[in-house]
Parts: sequence; structure tokens; C-alpha cells
Amino acid sequence: MMAAMTGEETRMAMSPPIRSSAQDAELRPPATRAWLTRLVIVGIVLTALNLRPAITSLGALLEEVRDGLGMSGSFAGLLTSVPPLCFAVFGVMAPRLARRFGPAAVVCAGMVAIAAGLAIRPFAGNTAGFLVASALALMGIAVSNVLMPVIVKRWFPDRVGSMTGLYSMALALGTAAAAAVTVPMTRALGGSWHAGLAVWAGLAAVAVLPWIPLVRARGTALSRDTASASAPAPARDTPSASAAGQEPSALRITRSRTAWALAVFFGLQATAAYITMGWMAQIFRDAGVPAGTAGLLLAVTMVMGVPLAFVIPRLATRLPHQGPIVVALGVCGLVGYAGLYLAPAGGAWAWALLLGIANCAFPLALTMVGMRARTGAGVAQLSAFAQSTGYLISIPGPLLVGVLYQHSGGWGLPIALMAGLMIPQIVVGILAGRDRTVEDEAERRP
Repeated sequence: MMAAMTGEETRMAMSPPIRSSAQDAELRPPATRAWLTRLVIVGIVLTALNLRPAITSLGALLEEVRDGLGMSGSFAGLLTSVPPLCFAVFGVMAPRLARRFGPAAVVCAGMVAIAAGLAIRPFAGNTAGFLVASALALMGIAVSNVLMPVIVKRWFPDRVGSMTGLYSMALALGTAAAAAVTVPMTRALGGSWHAGLAVWAGLAAVAVLPWIPLVRARGTALSRDTASASAPAPARDTPSASAAGQEPSALRITRSRTAWALAVFFGLQATAAYITMGWMAQIFRDAGVPAGTAGLLLAVTMVMGVPLAFVIPRLATRLPHQGPIVVALGVCGLVGYAGLYLAPAGGAWAWALLLGIANCAFPLALTMVGMRARTGAGVAQLSAFAQSTGYLISIPGPLLVGVLYQHSGGWGLPIALMAGLMIPQIVVGILAGRDRTVEDEAERRP
């Protein structure tokens, strides 16, 4: 996506009318550019807040939704597999849509889709309608997932770690808030799970607002505005920039072993995350923990990502190899799963804490996406490839957990599966954390 955008900017720079427009953008008062930058930051934060409530709010009320719609355990497992499926299918579309309409317009449309899907699904009346409305919301999440690293790289090329940490914190905060307050909010709204799920559409509607002026500001807002806000225009006219515009067309991301390692790492951490978001509250409830407390435990797991999502990306960007962080997070996950198996209720708070630390492999993966590519175009290609492939890999996990749970009558086998998947996650994470770039690997390989 960034390749096409860079090439497009180069062609536009060679056209006198459009070049004049770009130069005019550069001559805007600094206050105007600062205002745009602040608006982008607000948009990034609000968008990140909406990237997980559609999932964790459902996890907190999964038992009520199952009873209300007559779902079996296997079908509930299928429902928890829908997010990664949608992320894989629709995430692939994000670069192409962004090239045509601009990243700001695509993210804005994504927030509209989330708001519509969350408002419709509780009142769809049957499982099929519930799934379709969920898919609409997840489509909006999918394109925003892919474009967040791209937007950060374009607007804040010298602050990738801190800005990735900022939106990762917001993402974790939204995830935790939905897990923590959905059950008590449902009770406050009269005990209807329909209202408890639908209320999150309001947060998505608010996230639409900052993107509207960015889309209106310039036709493809982030493709040209970011160029003037974060880089001087003359650089776009140089031969090197022009060459950079040609580079992505020659980059074959599938030739990079690091890209594959990062995609598998992303997929395995996503598997663990969606199993946790979809099933952990139910594990605690089956162990005798009250529903409200189970929701709080899930919130603790999710809220761990708020401080760590800011610390881990900054730490990762200062290390030549991110393998030690991968190992530390994996060990926390293994200990947490062992605790869930041996004493799910007795040590519930400790296990929730440890699994929350393990789930911070997500901001680490996002940070490595930005570190394993030299150019913005490379980041766009790597982000789309790693996330789409990774989410495809993660699809069977939550479904398999639901099937094992239904047919085994307990959580022993599902927890063993979760722990078993942590081993290859550590291995591929170490490989993905090596200090190299996908551009170099793609060029070297025949």
C-alpha cells in the first residue's frame, strides 16, 4: 500500500498543479500542522480504544448470549473464531482500500462499521444475524488493525516505539474496560445482555469524529498531509525518494524468513489472546467464581496491557534482538496456564496477572513489524502480510477449545492445548526478533 502511495506522491510531485498544492500545504502556518498532528493522535487513541470491546464484551456475557440464542458449546467456539477469520479476510483488503481512498477515510469507515455492527448484533434475533452483524464490526476492526502501524510510521517516523506504545495502551484499556464493566453495566441497564452489548456502539461512534476533518482536509488525507507534516517536500522530489517509490513493487514479502516468522508469531499470540478473551471468564465461572468477579479477572488480564504496552515497545526498540522479551512473556504464559489447570479459583488473581503479561506479545509483535522493515512501504506490506497470515493461523484455536471443552466435559485438555502452543510461539518469536529487515532478505533470496 505504501509503495503505491509513495509512487503516487512522486508522480504528483512531477505535476505542476498538484505539486503547487503540496507546496501550499507546507506553507501552512505551524499551528495548522500541529492541529492536524494532534487530531491524528486523538484519532489513533479513539480508534485503538475500539479495536477489542466487540470481542471482550461478548466474552464477559458469553453464557448469557449462548442461553439467549440457544448456542451449543461448539457453536460458541465458532463464534470466538470469527474475529481472527474476519481479521485475516478483511485485513488483506486494507492496503488496497487505503491506496484508493486514503488511510484516514478507510479508518473512518472502519469506525462506522464497528458502530453499526455493535448496534445491530444484539437485536438480530438469531445466531445467523448475530454472526453477520459481528462480522460487520470485525471488518471495521480488521482494516484499522492493519493501518495503525502504517499511520504511525507515516506521521511519526521518529517516534514509532512511543506512538506504538500509546495506541497499544489505548487498545489494552478498551479491551480491559469492556471486560470489566460489561457485566455491571448490563445489570444497571436492567439485566438485558442485549443492552449490555449494544452500549459499546456509542464508543465507536465517537471514534468516527476525529477522522472526518482529516478526510475533508485533503482528498486522501494521510497520503499527502503526512508528507507535509512529517517530512519535507523536497525529499519527495529527490531521486532516492523516487527509487523508494519503485522499491515496493520489487519486494516479495513471502521470500523473507523473518516475515514468515513474524506472521507465525503473530498468529500464535493472537490464538492465545482470543482464547483468553473468549473463554477465560467461562473457565473461572466453571471453577465457581461469580460472574462479576470472572469479568473483573478478565479485565485484570486485559488491563496489564495498559502499562506494559507502553513499556515493551520502547524497550524493544532499544534492543538489537527482541528474543529475551519473547522468552519472558512466554514463561509467564506457561506458569499462568499451569495455575489455571491446578488451582483455577484459588490463585485466580495471580493467573489472571500472569496471562495478562503473556498477552503483551501483541504490542511486541506490532513493534517488530515497524522494526523489521526499513521503509514505510515495507512496513505496510509486512503489516498486512503478518496480520492477515497470523489471523488465519489463529482461527482454529478458539474453535478447537470449544470442541474440546464440550466433548471432554472440562478444561484440562483446552488448557493443555493453550500451554502447548506457547512453546512454538517462543521459538518463532526468537526468530522474528533477530536484527534484520524483510527488504534485505527479499533481495537476497533468489
